[in-house]
Amino acid sequence: MQAMTTQPFAIEVHDLRMNYGSYVVMSDINFRVQRGQILVIMGGSGCGKSTLLKYMIGLKEVEQGEILYNGKSFVKAGQEEREKVQRSFGVLYQGGALWSTRTLAENVALPLEEYTELSPREVREVASLKLSLVGLKGFEDFYPSEISGGMRKRAGLARAMSLDPAILFFDEPSAGLDPISSRRLDDLILRLRESLGSTVVVVTHELPSIFAIADTSIFLDAQTKKMLVQGDPKELVKDTETDPKVRNFLLRGELSDNQNGPVKRRTGARTK
Repeated sequence: MQAMTTQPFAIEVHDLRMNYGSYVVMSDINFRVQRGQILVIMGGSGCGKSTLLKYMIGLKEVEQGEILYNGKSFVKAGQEEREKVQRSFGVLYQGGALWSTRTLAENVALPLEEYTELSPREVREVASLKLSLVGLKGFEDFYPSEISGGMRKRAGLARAMSLDPAILFFDEPSAGLDPISSRRLDDLILRLRESLGSTVVVVTHELPSIFAIADTSIFLDAQTKKMLVQGDPKELVKDTETDPKVRNFLLRGELSDNQNGPVKRRTGARTK
C-alpha cells in the first residue's frame, strides 16, 4: 500500500518579528492556515494587523522569522520564485485602490494585461466575468466616482480575483461601509471562498464580520507585542480559559451596550 501523504498548510508563519528599524511592533508570531480556510487577523488599533499583512504579501522584508506558502519558504525564495508566488495572491486594500481614470472593466483588466497573454477581447471577457461574480454585471463602463463605496469595494474584489488567486488578502474590507453593505460584502467573501476554493486572510476589528466569516483567527496584542491566541472566534468567546484580553475584545459589543441589551452576532451567515 502507498503511504498516505498530507498536504502542506496553505500558510505557515513561524517566529516572525515585525519591526520598523529598531522599534519592534510584534514578535514571536506563529500560526498556520489550512487550504480553503478564512483567517481573521484581529486586535485593537495599532497592534500591527495591517503590518502583518504587508509582511505576508511581500511589501515588507522579513528580518527574523519565516513565512511559508504550501510548505515552501517565501522569505528565502529568489526574486523570480517570489514573484510567481505573489501572482497567486489577490489583494483588496482598504480604500479599494481603483484607478479613478479607468472604468471598472479597465481596472479589473490591469493584472490580466500585465501577467497574461490574453487578447484584448479575452481580457474584456474575463473582466466582465469577474465583475459579474461580485454583482456588478452591466457596470463595466462605469468609473469609480460613479458608483457607491460598497460597489467600489466589490470592484476592487473583482480585480483581486482577476488572476484566479489561491490566496485572497483583505485589509479592513468593511471600513467606511454601512452595516448592510458590510453584511453583503461578508456574504460575498463566503460565497467566493466556497466557489473558488481560495484561502482567505482578512484584517478587521469589526465584530459582525469576525463572527460571520472566520474559520480561525489570531489576536495581536499591542501591549505585550505578542500574538495571544489562534482559534475559531466563536469558540474563543465561549471558552472561559481564553485570555481575558481576547474575550473582552470579542465581547466588547455586549459589555458596552448597557441600554439596548447584548448585540446579536451574525454567526449563521456562512453560506454553502
